[in-house]
Amino acid sequence: MTRSKTPMSTAAAARIQSATAKQNGGITPKGSFAAKAQSAASHNASTSGQRPPNAPSTTGNKSGSGRGNNPPRK
Repeated sequence: MTRSKTPMSTAAAARIQSATAKQNGGITPKGSFAAKAQSAASHNASTSGQRPPNAPSTTGNKSGSGRGNNPPRK
């Protein structure tokens, strides 16, 4: 497989998959170009270091300020 100049994005894969599903009555065939595009987009997203803004913490610490640091009850 040759490496393209522009990696497959999730948005591009979604457009391809949508068009394929419309042509096939809502089904994306296994092994189709749309399936391969979705796989490539997923791979690119996981290896590019981009994380969704609501992803869990990777530091091992709790996210947010003051989490787990509540004062004791009186």
